[in-house]
Amino acid sequence: LSLYSSPARETKYVENPQTQLEEGVSHLRHVMEPYTACMYWWFLITKTLSHYINALCSDFFSEGCEFLQNPPPGFYPRLGVIGFAGIVGLFLARGSKIKKVVYPIGFMGIGASLYYPQQAVAIAKVAGTQLYDWSLQGYIAVESLWKDN
Repeated sequence: LSLYSSPARETKYVENPQTQLEEGVSHLRHVMEPYTACMYWWFLITKTLSHYINALCSDFFSEGCEFLQNPPPGFYPRLGVIGFAGIVGLFLARGSKIKKVVYPIGFMGIGASLYYPQQAVAIAKVAGTQLYDWSLQGYIAVESLWKDN
């Protein structure tokens, strides 16, 4: 028997009640668990494929860097005019968000078509064909909906 013994204390662990914030975070974690698991697998897949993607893109970027180091004569002034046209379009596009997208792209397209008319004509032909096909598909879809009703 020890001289210094003390009576045994009865201790009891009491867990603090969860606050609303803790409950909300816990609920959010349980709801998001399937998505985070999916993102984990997506991360693994992209990490393994990044080596192959880098190998494919390195040729493209090396050609682009080579082009910028040895540009054709007059390339940078043309690039400046096209970029300035985009800035002017952004400055003039006050109001809606659609204008802020359409105006700079339109002004840059006009500037680029002044310097590269043959490419602009080729792009316009392809774009015109695509727009015609899309409008025809839309017309057929609306017509079929109209006839069904």
